[in-house]
Amino acid sequence: MDILKPPLLRIGKRSYRRNPFISHSDPQQPEWGEKEEMEEEVSPVDCSTTYMDEDCALDAHITATNNGFRTSVSVPSAFFGKIIGPKGQKKGQIEKETKTKITIPKIGQEGDIVISGSEKQGVSSARSRILLIVASGRQKQPFTHFLSISFAVPQVKDKFLQFKSEILKKCGLDRGVEESIFQNPDKLHLTIGTLVLLNRDELQQAIELLKQCQQDTIRPMLEGKPLDAHLVGIEYMNDDPSEVDVLYAKVELEDRSDRLQAVANRLMVRFVASGLMQQQYDRVKLHVTVMNSLMRKDPRADEPVMLQRKPRESFDARNVIKLFGKYDFGRCSINTLHLAVRYSMGKDGYYESAAKIQLN
Repeated sequence: MDILKPPLLRIGKRSYRRNPFISHSDPQQPEWGEKEEMEEEVSPVDCSTTYMDEDCALDAHITATNNGFRTSVSVPSAFFGKIIGPKGQKKGQIEKETKTKITIPKIGQEGDIVISGSEKQGVSSARSRILLIVASGRQKQPFTHFLSISFAVPQVKDKFLQFKSEILKKCGLDRGVEESIFQNPDKLHLTIGTLVLLNRDELQQAIELLKQCQQDTIRPMLEGKPLDAHLVGIEYMNDDPSEVDVLYAKVELEDRSDRLQAVANRLMVRFVASGLMQQQYDRVKLHVTVMNSLMRKDPRADEPVMLQRKPRESFDARNVIKLFGKYDFGRCSINTLHLAVRYSMGKDGYYESAAKIQLN
């Protein structure tokens, strides 16, 4: 981790820096992220406004009671252990510092965490700290769903299979180039973003947000105009074509407009703001994975490179790029956006959809 640029956690409109916790009593203690039980310091970062831990933005969730104030936080049970901490230390620390009582359902049971206290500021602070623990823990969870646009139409699949056949014929002796690293033609897709949905409530939240985006974001932006896409040319994201992990087919609209980019970016912003999606790039990459070295070990591994954790064996793509750098994968009309389920397969060979919406 670059200590000058620590990762950010976003909760609503606020952003927080995750700073490494350094133990002065143990100089051999690993840096942030290397030890599961390690403490993490989270500090507010100034975006357009400076937000403090007890910011009044959380007050809308707090109600007055006869004994003080109370709030509830919807948290998947997978995070209860992180909030409780070893022997209840984390929970006890928050309660002591904020002068609150935190009630958590039993491990394995779903339910809201309830925070109560005599001071509104303390209840707000405890709520904020719990949300930060959840946001931090969510970053370590493997994604369960992803927003995607399918490019598995007959013309594109046929062109892709030709691409695969020609590469194996002309570049099959190049280091690391083999049949297993090619994408499944039925699962050719563009990923807008990945989500960690850990219970039914979060899945329903994502579905409802997708429907909202259809009405108040996507349709107003597209104004009924079609999204006719062209997959042409390939690209890679590292500096050395002889050490490539993933090759992508580039996506552009027939009318050369940036409407698809604008819609994808806006969707990403909306889902990141919900807390269900982590932002990986400043803008969505408009490309479709066609070759992925991680598939050599796991044929299901089609997630974005930044989210992959398994060791890779790169491949030499110099001849592939030289011979097929401007390859035409065909055209596709973009009509549907999927909330796809990771590691699944529907009847048509594409991923199962937890939900899908029509773009036009």
